Amino acid sequence: MSKILIRGAQILGGEPQDVLIDGETIEAVGTGLSAEGAEVIEAAGRILLPGLVDLHTHLREPGREDSETVLTGTRAAASGGYTAVFAMANTFPVADTAGVVEQVWRLGRESGYCDVQPIGAVTVGLEGKKLAELGAMHDSAAGVTVFSDDGKCVDDAVIMRRALEYVKAFGGVVAQHAQEPRLTEGAQMNEGIVSAELGLGGWPAVAEESIIARDVLLAEHVGSRVHICHLSTAGSVEIVRWAKSRGIDVTAEVTPHHLLLTDELVRTYNPVYKVNPPLRTERDVHALREALADGTIDIVATDHAPHPHEDKDCEWAAAAMGMVGLETALSVVQRTMVETGLLDWAGVADRMSFAPARIGRARGHGRPVSAGEPANLTLVDPAYRGVVDPADFASRSRNTPYEGRELPGRVTHTFLRGRATLVDGKLA
Repeated sequence: MSKILIRGAQILGGEPQDVLIDGETIEAVGTGLSAEGAEVIEAAGRILLPGLVDLHTHLREPGREDSETVLTGTRAAASGGYTAVFAMANTFPVADTAGVVEQVWRLGRESGYCDVQPIGAVTVGLEGKKLAELGAMHDSAAGVTVFSDDGKCVDDAVIMRRALEYVKAFGGVVAQHAQEPRLTEGAQMNEGIVSAELGLGGWPAVAEESIIARDVLLAEHVGSRVHICHLSTAGSVEIVRWAKSRGIDVTAEVTPHHLLLTDELVRTYNPVYKVNPPLRTERDVHALREALADGTIDIVATDHAPHPHEDKDCEWAAAAMGMVGLETALSVVQRTMVETGLLDWAGVADRMSFAPARIGRARGHGRPVSAGEPANLTLVDPAYRGVVDPADFASRSRNTPYEGRELPGRVTHTFLRGRATLVDGKLA
């Protein structure tokens, strides 16, 4: 593999430096670097970050290849600056055995665009009744450490306790989709003024908050790790903040769309805004941004949820829930967190690379941009402004809530172990 010299990039937004890549690793970082025969990338004015890591991605394969495959999903990830993604278990068949998680893991290795770490189901078939083969999935070639029934809540407290006890033995983590099912029967959007005016079934904040409160107490009791998926309310923020103040081993994520969009958009009845958990209020958005800034919320995770056209281009009640997000996540974070002064680029690197890699134990990812480290890198042009056109997406699906919206920033290059997967904004 030839050498690559990235010249004049601002590492984590700091002073311009050069980065020399040799093979799969970073050979040197400094000023005035040179290397005979190296490919040179002039990066003045650009930000160099460690490769992004997404702890919450739906790749749909096996079973729903009409909406996404591991190949198309990892191409979308590379386009968005990601070098590693964690693939959720709600596939067909469900990733609740060593065989299925190994299949997803091998498909990721074959794709070559980013590393894919499967997430194993907590319960058999996501049915919430019987623990899945957690130990077998951990001991498999995929080495699963994160388990989740995402899409469904592990609402049985006894099952949740047993899962937390089981994963504690090997340092795993249970990622909870916090949604009390009986409080959300028939729910279509956030419960509040807008739902009342539109006559749509309300999704109360307490349905999320009550599960989080229960699970942090269970994690404290067991002495295990719990991770909260797609936290979306101001009340949830306060519960997580309280739990961390007690020393409970809890982490939490927020999606880009919950940092920017509100339930006022549902007035259009456009199903592209239908998502689980639902878009909340402006007050919630403000609380989520502040919590991400102060570290109460640990990471940004996309909850990339691709759906084919026919599952979204229909009446609101019949539409599937979810949004694609891998290719726009960094731009939304720049818009909501960097341009508002809530985070600097070093903070973005922590919330979108270092912390998710640490929580999911993604080897070789979320590492400093320094000599001797794996060359998993993302180069960003923060001055770029562009209108989102889903026709340009690498994802197989187009269900983005940002179509026609101007967003800042553009990933120009992504490197996976020294090999460019994205060059000048185009997939390699």
